[in-house]
Amino acid sequence: MKFLYDLLIQEFGRRTLEKTTVPDSIIDNIKHALRPYQVEAFQRFILCYTEKFNDKPPLPLHLLFNMATGSGKTLIMAGLILYLYEKGYRNFLFFVNLDNIIQKTKENFLNPLATKYLFKEKIIIAGEECFIKEVENFDESEDKNIHIKFTTIQKLHSDLTTAKENNITYEDFKNKKIVLIADEAHHLNAGTRGKSLLGSWEDTIEKIHKSNFGNILLEFTATLDYESPELRNKYENKVIYKYDLAQFRANKYSKEINLFRSQYDEQERIVQSLILNLYRQILAVEHDINLKPVILFKAKRTIAESETNKKNFHELIDNISEKNIEHIRQTSTVPIIHKAFRFFDAKKITSSDIAEKIRFYFIPENCISANNDTETEKNQILLNTLEDANNPIRAIFAVQKLNEGWDVLNLFDIVRLYEGHDGQNSKIGKVTLSEAQLIGRGARYFPFRLDESQDKYTRKFDNNTKNDLRVLEELYYHTKEDSRYISELKTALIQTGIYEDDKNLETKQLFLKPDFKKSDFYKNGYVVFNKKIIKDFHNIRSFADLGVTKRNYLYKLASGKGRVTRAFDFLESPVSSQELTRDMKLSDIPYHILRFALTQNPFFYFENLAHYFPNIRSISNFINDKNYLGGLEIKLEGDQENLKSITPLDYLGAVIGLLQFIETEIKSVTTEFEGSDYTYNYISEVFKDKEIKVEKNSERAKGQEELVTDKKWYVYNANYGTSEEKKFVELFARRFEQLKKNFSTIYLIRNERELKIYDKLGRTFEPDFLLFCKSKNKKNLTWQVFIEPKGTHLIAHDKWKEDFLNDIRKEQKTIKINTDEYIITGIPFYRYEKENDFAKELEDVLNNSTHKF
Repeated sequence: MKFLYDLLIQEFGRRTLEKTTVPDSIIDNIKHALRPYQVEAFQRFILCYTEKFNDKPPLPLHLLFNMATGSGKTLIMAGLILYLYEKGYRNFLFFVNLDNIIQKTKENFLNPLATKYLFKEKIIIAGEECFIKEVENFDESEDKNIHIKFTTIQKLHSDLTTAKENNITYEDFKNKKIVLIADEAHHLNAGTRGKSLLGSWEDTIEKIHKSNFGNILLEFTATLDYESPELRNKYENKVIYKYDLAQFRANKYSKEINLFRSQYDEQERIVQSLILNLYRQILAVEHDINLKPVILFKAKRTIAESETNKKNFHELIDNISEKNIEHIRQTSTVPIIHKAFRFFDAKKITSSDIAEKIRFYFIPENCISANNDTETEKNQILLNTLEDANNPIRAIFAVQKLNEGWDVLNLFDIVRLYEGHDGQNSKIGKVTLSEAQLIGRGARYFPFRLDESQDKYTRKFDNNTKNDLRVLEELYYHTKEDSRYISELKTALIQTGIYEDDKNLETKQLFLKPDFKKSDFYKNGYVVFNKKIIKDFHNIRSFADLGVTKRNYLYKLASGKGRVTRAFDFLESPVSSQELTRDMKLSDIPYHILRFALTQNPFFYFENLAHYFPNIRSISNFINDKNYLGGLEIKLEGDQENLKSITPLDYLGAVIGLLQFIETEIKSVTTEFEGSDYTYNYISEVFKDKEIKVEKNSERAKGQEELVTDKKWYVYNANYGTSEEKKFVELFARRFEQLKKNFSTIYLIRNERELKIYDKLGRTFEPDFLLFCKSKNKKNLTWQVFIEPKGTHLIAHDKWKEDFLNDIRKEQKTIKINTDEYIITGIPFYRYEKENDFAKELEDVLNNSTHKF
């Protein structure tokens, strides 16, 4: 059987493929012009998605794009999201193996201010603006926008196989069409290679994918092992496009890779790379090219080695002198080094000057370490914006953290600060494979052109290798001369490394105790909760009702552009002696200008306005009513002449600016969801026996059986909770005897993700415990208390949950269910170091103030 990418050509022919139109939803909303191979990627998908043909992949659709590093896989993802949104999809799950790739992708998809943001300022599809929103789960999604959950495959797998509050569950994927987008997808195939999917990441994705017939799984990787029989069998009918590094390089979209071998020691190799770095810098300036070339210094295995490299580097920079430079000048036999020195000589740049410039450019502040997870996350913005003019970084020290998911265009030198190789018996070693990966990342082309006739994104001097600027199209990998290693590295350059972290999980059986299942409370008792619902705006009759404070808006006439403060809430800048201001009511601006300004922003289309302000009758009502636009003013600023002759374009610019910031303000103070009023269900319908997975040898693997097994008040056989949760149960056990004096029945239920409640903003909260206490004096009265133990490190992050518990306590609603009454309340977080305070809070809540609890 042929691969799908060949089958498409066989079925339709290349002419049909080339005539397939890439829709406006992609063309009009992607910020960058599409390259020919990117157009083909979209054409192939559209053809496969829309047409019927023999051996078409079955539903749910599963496709893979095998595209070279640097070819723009993330752009293809972005375009396919837009296309599938147009086709009715709203929910997208993006996952990958490394967190730094998640952070980079979020910048590309969500941050309009990021250099590598992929979309235009406004996304307009079918005449309506839509927004890209990050969500934690797809309960948050609505029909009008693109919703993306970003996660690592490890976390997704863990969330779905490990019981933990607020984790996404398989239930979240039922009855929703999801597009799953897998980056670096070669990491998903360990199950296929091992011939058993059970319990693997691959199995997790397959379960999600097959949970709905309309789901689509789109995989992206630069690495696919076509020699593996298992992988070939899996992907023959899935690889829709193959655009590998050989094609990418042949089409001149990459740098050329040069292996820079020498007999120099590590320090000499460093100095050699610094000379080349300076050469590129000055050469680029000579041709009006804005370039800051970057060097990466590669350690072999450990962070300690890399940190030592960095320390030694700074010592070298502090002491570098004319002598170091002259040594390279006199001993190097490499032509590009000779060319660099000839260039310096022509510019009358001496060896002493070179040393001084190197010391200036490579101060510690311009060097960065990218090794452990903390550093990589902290430095993520710097590492992924190295091309930006205001980014000072020139040297990077790393082991392996940048081998995948790192977007860099201005890396021109990689210096290997170790020797030897780890391959054996003609098998390529892991270190060498990781080096090949890193080289692939550095091979991305740095865009430049000398005149408008040149394509800035492709190599220009393949047929003119003696051109001085050829060095700006080359990546040099500096290493010790070692023929066996070089042979191994050359072989590895056509492959990629595959590694996967195994999840160390074990299965636990959690069941309700038989005595509890026999109890009347289990059979006939209720649990009270609420649901997440779409926010009701029907009581909103003005900007003020929505929480928007009306203030004047400042528009400067003199520049022809608006200079604004934050919407409705600003500190007005002092007006200079040449500047005057004039307050202008919107009601005094010609009506047709107001109307036209509203048509320029889809947010103010009537259909959207009616969502936030359902009581407006028409656009005219929205314009004229003093509770809306009719009550606003614009403060116009300019010189006396401009204020006397305000043009229609001035009015239009001011109103459009005002509307943009009204939109921002409305969105900042509103949410799409909220918690409903209380509802209820039988205890027996909510809390059931279940199987959970926990990490082996972790705190959660300990079930606290020695305490809870014989306690009738604890309804489950074990407590596979955190250490904080176990401390709370210990406290409860010590105080139980005092509690039962006032209550006939007491049950403590650990909530293993069975029950959720929602605050007024629609945020999901899964309290760790529910305490039920049935009154002795009033037999039909039961207290239901939400309890949440919380480790100190999570207090700040989860403050909103404690606020929610306090709100529940203040309301302390009584819910009548038939002849029974349930008092619903909550208590601030339990913390072990303040458990006496918690005990007092619980005492107060249960009206036991006369007893010490």
